[in-house]
Amino acid sequence: MTAAALALLGSLLLGADEEQLRNAKALVFDRRFVDARAAWQEILRRSSGEEAALAAYWVARCSENLKEDVRALEEYQGFLERGPRDSALVDEARSSRVAIAGRLYRGGLKQYLPVIQGALLDRSRSVRYFAAFQLAELGRPAANEAIPLLKQIAAEDKDPELVARARVLLLGLDPQALATAPAPKPRGSPKPGASPGTAPIRFLRVRVFEGSGTRPSVSVNVPLSLAEFAYKSLPDEAKRELKGQGYDADNFWERLKELGPTEILKVEGKDGERVQIWIE
Repeated sequence: MTAAALALLGSLLLGADEEQLRNAKALVFDRRFVDARAAWQEILRRSSGEEAALAAYWVARCSENLKEDVRALEEYQGFLERGPRDSALVDEARSSRVAIAGRLYRGGLKQYLPVIQGALLDRSRSVRYFAAFQLAELGRPAANEAIPLLKQIAAEDKDPELVARARVLLLGLDPQALATAPAPKPRGSPKPGASPGTAPIRFLRVRVFEGSGTRPSVSVNVPLSLAEFAYKSLPDEAKRELKGQGYDADNFWERLKELGPTEILKVEGKDGERVQIWIE
């Protein structure tokens, strides 16, 4: 439940009976969403204006919590068509539609993809970003339209967490683009005689082969600088876990960068499957 919605719950106006409002709110807090939806539908039926818009929002929210995604998608649209004045609640409804459309797409209902793609042009920055991240997680070709916005976030946004997320998502979609994208400025001064931007790009390459096949079933090529960025973005808990297994997350990449082209790992299974990881 969002702070914006809770604040508005306390200021519902004239159309609904006060006891009805208390009951509807209590049902939501108790997560009795079937009963809560019926209560908010009754308030919606008897209300108008902003009060009716808020009731429409909670009807949709209850449907979403009940995992009735198609119904919730339509109900959120009905809420938006009422022209509510609360911009925070509008952004939440639009973001909810994006999340629902993503779930429906993953469930095989491809016709809902335009809901997410259309949100890339939303006037709200938070909705645009959320749509780009959702599309990226769907993979190609669905994610193609999100790549320009992800590049923009990675290059221009001031929030380091958003930049990190955009860059990591781009790794799986278009690592070559990241190889030439603007990167955070390195600390300190360049070494004497160094020519910034002229060093060849080094890649971390991963190949997974199934059975005795000669073509990899998984092929990943990641610019080494971005692999380092993603690795160093690991949560502290994950770093502690790696350290417990003998890997020093803080010094690993510094030692790795000192190596020339080299094979890091080669594993062969009893059924012929192989995993190869190397730097080139």
